[in-house]
Amino acid sequence: MNAIPPIEAQDRPARLTVGVVGAGRVGPALAASLQLAGHRPVAVSGVSDASVRRAAALLPEVPLVPPAEVLARADLVLLTVPDDALAGLVAGLAETGAVRPGQLLVHTSGRYGTAVLDPATRAGALPLALHPAMTFTGTPVDVQRLAGCSFGVTSPEELRMAAEALVIEMGGEPEWIAEEARPLYHAALAIGANHLVTLVAQAMELLRTAGVGAPDRMLGPLLGAALDNALRSGDAALTGPVARGDAGTVAAHVAELRRHAPQAVAGYLAMARTTADRALAHGLLKPELAEDLLGVLADTASRGDKPSRGDEGPEGDDAR
Repeated sequence: MNAIPPIEAQDRPARLTVGVVGAGRVGPALAASLQLAGHRPVAVSGVSDASVRRAAALLPEVPLVPPAEVLARADLVLLTVPDDALAGLVAGLAETGAVRPGQLLVHTSGRYGTAVLDPATRAGALPLALHPAMTFTGTPVDVQRLAGCSFGVTSPEELRMAAEALVIEMGGEPEWIAEEARPLYHAALAIGANHLVTLVAQAMELLRTAGVGAPDRMLGPLLGAALDNALRSGDAALTGPVARGDAGTVAAHVAELRRHAPQAVAGYLAMARTTADRALAHGLLKPELAEDLLGVLADTASRGDKPSRGDEGPEGDDAR
């Protein structure tokens, strides 16, 4: 991505009062980042004990109030609630008259563009979708991680400059995403980030079962190199038994997983088939070897992903 030029004074958003509806892991961090840029957090809503703690840690002395009161106090409102709750929240706020004309209403959902804000837009709000492509911890370290973080930005064309300026003020880099492309954009991030956590956690569990005392230290350099190679080279970075067409090794893997970690078999087979398809298409996997490999994967899949009763551990299917 090309370097973002400095924001000229005339392009900077005016200093805004900022409110947060939903003090999960994201909202307080974004509000704290906006505070560093000169904006002023004035209200936050949160229900759970964890939300209250996060707000206190990242936005000290900012009062906790109901959502409607947040909108009454703030020029810019961050709606940082779960995706499935967003549409209902927006509709409820609009129906009760909480939305003020000219108010910037920002949601951080990766799934949605600005259409989900339509009820508020009809009430005069200015809709922005600013999704940080980052995983959050709910701690002050999140503010630091926003430096250089890409944001998926969707807004009406007339608000595009303001949306991008807000992202840059938070330390991020705006990446324009068309309204209709938001679900695909979000799916891509979920595959890359959420599934990565699952794969790493599963790999560490298997290494512990194999007797490795410090699986994190073993995996750290390997996975760091693999991620770097993948980002640089894409499919050309593929290595391992599937990319080489080592059907016997893959069959041995599946047999061991069925014995020691039957819950991992389905994921292994799915990823192995996908890896084989990509390696074959990229010319890394020789067609004559691919046939045997895909035969092994089809055969093991046809046997089912659960072991026979005799292969289970002492606690049966409940052992995890």
